[in-house]
Amino acid sequence: MTWRVAETSRPRLPHHVKLRFDSVRERWVLLVPERVLLPNGSAADILRRCDGETSVAAIADQLAGAYSVPSSDIRSEVKELLQGLADKGFIEP
Repeated sequence: MTWRVAETSRPRLPHHVKLRFDSVRERWVLLVPERVLLPNGSAADILRRCDGETSVAAIADQLAGAYSVPSSDIRSEVKELLQGLADKGFIEP
């Protein structure tokens, strides 16, 4: 059963999912059982903030500051990405 991502959700990676920097590829990779996913730069920025402490709203605010855009412009995109990962079991509340 998946959970619905809300702005107050505090997402984290489950124990079977690891986010690592791959020095050979020179990029972040998401390691899941029997798979390696290659998130793009902004997705990796979101995933690196999924520590179980930081809310979705705070993640969007941090990214807004880093990319110099209004957080209202990216909140829905952050939620959409996290919901897709939650639906696959790669993120949990």
